[in-house]
Amino acid sequence: MSDSMTIPKPSWLKVQLPHGREWRHVEEVLASKGLHTVCDEARCPNKGECWGAGTATFMIMGDTCTRGCRFCAVKTAHQGQPLDPAEPLHLAEAVKALGLKYAVITSVDRDDLPDRGAAHFAACIRAIRELSPGTQVEVLIPDYVGTELSTVLEAKPDVLAHNVETVRRLQSVRDRRASFDKSLQTLREAYAAGIPTKSSLLLGLGETEDEVLDALRELRSAGVSIVVMGQYLRPTPQEIPVTEYITPTRFAEYAEKARALGFASVISAPFARTSYHAREAWGAVDNPARKTGSGPRRGHEAETEGNTQGGLIS
Repeated sequence: MSDSMTIPKPSWLKVQLPHGREWRHVEEVLASKGLHTVCDEARCPNKGECWGAGTATFMIMGDTCTRGCRFCAVKTAHQGQPLDPAEPLHLAEAVKALGLKYAVITSVDRDDLPDRGAAHFAACIRAIRELSPGTQVEVLIPDYVGTELSTVLEAKPDVLAHNVETVRRLQSVRDRRASFDKSLQTLREAYAAGIPTKSSLLLGLGETEDEVLDALRELRSAGVSIVVMGQYLRPTPQEIPVTEYITPTRFAEYAEKARALGFASVISAPFARTSYHAREAWGAVDNPARKTGSGPRRGHEAETEGNTQGGLIS
């Protein structure tokens, strides 16, 4: 059963279709390097806007996830594809060809690998640094802790993102190997290492306002400085249905409450995803006097990430 057969989709949830020369250019560069993006694999609603602006979020380590979150459209299996040792170079070449000043890298979960792909993440960061030393790099990682996380942090990303996805009570929508506490541990360890951290919440899964505020407080306590809140949109009939469509006004109210809790940067809007307007969010942390609004305007500077409506990583 689709969303339209349960709760009618409101008028504010309209997606811009891909168009223009920049969209074609991004498509051609990605195809030439054999790269995947979350924009495609997770059916991100911002693809038209961001590809039209010449931006994309790269998804490394294949297109098959070893976890099975109930809100996510990315295909799953017990084992992913063999890692491509040339992928870090191809990724760096794509970043250079697109002229990106801010690159976002995410991945599928790879529980089938000894280090779950941490060294591959680090290699991708270093490759971008080598070919495009002026490019800032944000990574949206799995729930790495300890040595795995240290491996990524040693490559010096500018921002480290990891998503708690939803409030504590609703964590069962994630794969059983994920948990709110483990995600907080990832974020705490990264913050302790001096890296700006980011996390995201999907709304419309049945959470209460008090639960959202509790989750935001816990994220702040873990040192998270950038928070993103967006509407869950059911990718296909196989995923869990939407419980509620949150109005733009409520997203704005959540943004005000998040800022009052001390987040340096808040992005809260129906189509917001973890890496949506990522460069602007990073700039707000770099210079705390600049605060993002609730629901950033759709501009040609946007960076985006999807997962039909969820952060890809759990």
